[in-house]
Amino acid sequence: MADVEMTDDVPPDGCHRYTYLGEVPWDIQKYWQQRYSIFSRYDEGIWMTDDAWFGITPEPVANKIAAHLSHTTSATTIIDLFAGAGGNTIAFAQSGHWEKIIAIEKDPLAITCGKHNAEIYGVGDKIQWIEGDCFEVLQNETYFFFEFGNKCVVFASPPWGGPGYRSDEIFDLSTMQPYSVNAIYEAAVKVSPDIALYLPRTSDLRQLAKYASGDRKVEVVHYCMEGASKVGFLMSLPLCGREVADIVEALCAYLGGLSTV
Repeated sequence: MADVEMTDDVPPDGCHRYTYLGEVPWDIQKYWQQRYSIFSRYDEGIWMTDDAWFGITPEPVANKIAAHLSHTTSATTIIDLFAGAGGNTIAFAQSGHWEKIIAIEKDPLAITCGKHNAEIYGVGDKIQWIEGDCFEVLQNETYFFFEFGNKCVVFASPPWGGPGYRSDEIFDLSTMQPYSVNAIYEAAVKVSPDIALYLPRTSDLRQLAKYASGDRKVEVVHYCMEGASKVGFLMSLPLCGREVADIVEALCAYLGGLSTV
């Protein structure tokens, strides 16, 4: 078995490369123990902020989402509104589908981690990083986002308001903090009608249904992690919904031309 190549880069203050459990803050220890599901190349020098552990998409799920988008759109530009430490953004770059990948993140430490992690995966040169609030960036005419039209997809994996969402039998998307789904949708749809929203598995599907347009339904795909191997797989449920098993990690709602139903 080949030795793992470690990077010698030292993370700046606020970015971390935890290597043993004793140095990990107690509230993120369970996430750190799943680090190889989050980044399979973690031992090669992945950087994370402490906050990033709570919201990053596990690598197998990020890859499934990237594959889904690659197969359902001819758009050549994707905008990741909440890029964080780079989980989804890296998966988009690895898919080979996109000519332009724009990653927006307002936390300067998270974007530092994201850039570094993209280099580890060999896709640093495929991503345009923008530091700033995505709502402000989308309205900034400097970036010409409004000219992309149907050649663009907007992806959003927003904060869900902390781990408390797990206790909600049905998660109210209108009160999600710090941004409601409607606020995100209204900002994104001005750039493109083709939007993908990564949300808690218990999200209220009735609230998502209102974003159907014309004869296009909203397609909801539940992404799951099962077993110790943490291999990702997906199952697609009708929007009216059925009871979702506990193994479901999250869902992604595909709007506009991204829906296949």
